[in-house]
Amino acid sequence: MDQVIAEARRPVREGMTASSDAAAVVAERAAFWRVLAEDTDRAVILDVDPGPLPVRLPEADLADAVDALLGNVFAHTPDGTPFSVTLRAEPGGGARLVVTDAGSGLPGDDVLARGSSSAGSSGLGLDIVRRSAEASGGGMRVGPGPDGGAQVVVDLGPAEAG
Repeated sequence: MDQVIAEARRPVREGMTASSDAAAVVAERAAFWRVLAEDTDRAVILDVDPGPLPVRLPEADLADAVDALLGNVFAHTPDGTPFSVTLRAEPGGGARLVVTDAGSGLPGDDVLARGSSSAGSSGLGLDIVRRSAEASGGGMRVGPGPDGGAQVVVDLGPAEAG
């Protein structure tokens, strides 16, 4: 637990370039989670704009954020619940990541409160995602998805010109 808290508190990994290809990272992490989705009878829609989609976040931090989002889908929805992962290039640079599930929706308005969870988890996953989005110059919002489940929208800032 101490390691999870330390990870949540760090703004950006030191010594690493604050830039990554969001298309490559999201596609790779979604492929990793697809195996579990198949094992739990979940339909997955993956729709990623072709890359590269450079964002101002180290690859490891973006991978952690994607893992937190997809881990939440598995932790908070029953087997068989479909979900989607969409990544779009933003007109001014950067990207928008949207993860939507067809579960029962969010438990309340306090899901973004650090350490708050009604499902027996640490409650740090969405905080990690929010902090990563903000570190990139973007932001995050949560709400109901089109099927009544949860939807998390993560705006990732453009990589700085090198």
